Amino acid sequence: MAQKLKIIPLGGLNEIGKNLTAYECGKDIIVVDCGMGFPDDDMYGVDVVIPDVSWLVKNRARIRGIFLTHGHEDHIGALPYVMDQLSAPIYATRLTAGLVELKLQERGLADKTKIHIIKPGDRLQAGCFSVEPIHVNHSIADSVAYAIRTPAGLVVQTGDFKIDVTPLQGEMTDLTRFGELGREGVLALLMDSTNVERPGYTDSESRVFERFDQLFKDCNKRIIVTTFASNVDRIRQIIDLAARYRRKVGITGRSMENVVRLCVELGYMKVPEGILVDMRHIASVPRNKLVIISTGSQGESMSALYRMAFSEHKQVDIGSGDRVIISASAIPGNETTIARVIDELFAKGAEVIYERGTDLHVSGHACQEELKMIYALTKPRYFIPVHGERRMLYKSGEMIRGMGHDPRNVIIGENGRIIELGARSARLGDTVPAGMVLVDGMGVGDVGSVVLRDRKHLADEGMVVVVMTLSAEDASLVSGPDVISRGFVYEKESDRLMEELRRVAAESLAYCQERGITDWAGIKGRVKSNLSGYLFKKTRRSPMILPVIMEV
Repeated sequence: MAQKLKIIPLGGLNEIGKNLTAYECGKDIIVVDCGMGFPDDDMYGVDVVIPDVSWLVKNRARIRGIFLTHGHEDHIGALPYVMDQLSAPIYATRLTAGLVELKLQERGLADKTKIHIIKPGDRLQAGCFSVEPIHVNHSIADSVAYAIRTPAGLVVQTGDFKIDVTPLQGEMTDLTRFGELGREGVLALLMDSTNVERPGYTDSESRVFERFDQLFKDCNKRIIVTTFASNVDRIRQIIDLAARYRRKVGITGRSMENVVRLCVELGYMKVPEGILVDMRHIASVPRNKLVIISTGSQGESMSALYRMAFSEHKQVDIGSGDRVIISASAIPGNETTIARVIDELFAKGAEVIYERGTDLHVSGHACQEELKMIYALTKPRYFIPVHGERRMLYKSGEMIRGMGHDPRNVIIGENGRIIELGARSARLGDTVPAGMVLVDGMGVGDVGSVVLRDRKHLADEGMVVVVMTLSAEDASLVSGPDVISRGFVYEKESDRLMEELRRVAAESLAYCQERGITDWAGIKGRVKSNLSGYLFKKTRRSPMILPVIMEV
């Protein structure tokens, strides 16, 4: 009896980001991608979100390899946080491998992790799996899809892709190979759904070059361009145009500096001699002869562009002599922070040119006609949309059913739900742990729902602290109670309310004394309950109340 293939999405379904898909067959497991996501607005203080990999950790002895499609954060960003729990080798193309190595070095994991460099056309054996990378176009070089041969059949996972017939670097997506795989017989196609709501075709990156050329030509201002640090083609275009118009180039933002240095070392970017200038020396370059390439296209609070906008950057002071070009689309959820930075740049007198109504950015994801083309070439028995929010997955299913695909063979999955495939069977099976692990500073997973709830409470209502000094012998009041508030009311402007709170706290302590309540938990509970009721009655607000007892 032929072995069943289990496809286990641990991230990337019903969401944008933290893409991670596991394949299990017999005693072997492989993983495709291991990405991070951005925190929601109510995740106060959280830096990034990564997938729950507890199922992989439990089965780590069976993992034969982690295969990466490309070097974007939503596909590799979780690796620094999970590789200390997994001992599997990583397989990636040259640029992706370089970016991963930089990340692992920051966490001290580079020497403990084996990274294998792969290229399109290779055949990689990982247990019972045979994995073949396929060249695709995306907004970062060295992107690949994977053809995964298993005892149950051939599976194709596209990763992020588009079909660019005039790419700035390398060849167009290898449609011939997809067609050959279709003739061989594809059991299942896992396809990117990010742009399924957009009809037609995605524009070529070369279109952006034409628009940038217009913005550089005859410009008598300093030019500041912000884009994704991983968009190597875009950065290369900017450097080429700077050379054409005899401008020097400064690079600011740690991730941008790292990517440019890596791409130059690996040969993905050719920088003319003497064109780069150290940011510490840009004052010696005339403003109209300088281009600055910066991080911060998403309005991140620690990014270089944000620091420029809010006068916190050491070398750059924004003013009327600057043309700022924002060459990136907003990731869902970041619109407000981006708008705040743009507003501040305008307030400083800068000329700001951003995406709306311009050709400053093109997507790296396939639109409907390109998605249909890959489906038509591969002719899969089962279609499984991935990489998208719930509506995108359903829209992908509708589109493929409209091409004549059997509705019973369209599988809409969810994170943690096992998709079990046989040569002629498919079903949604059991679930495994899957969800979000929150990263806050150096802490991974130590911020949970209780902590988030408290942070939200503090953000919405503020905090009131009641400090009481009690006798260790009979719990009688020695001094206090003192009341301190943060984020609730300003004490100096609400002396009467503070005095009332002290009175309510003192009455609560007297009540406990009369009733013989001497345990600290009981006293705190009474004080908290009475203060909470009083404040809600008086202010219709419910701040977090923290009774603190000092024992003497």
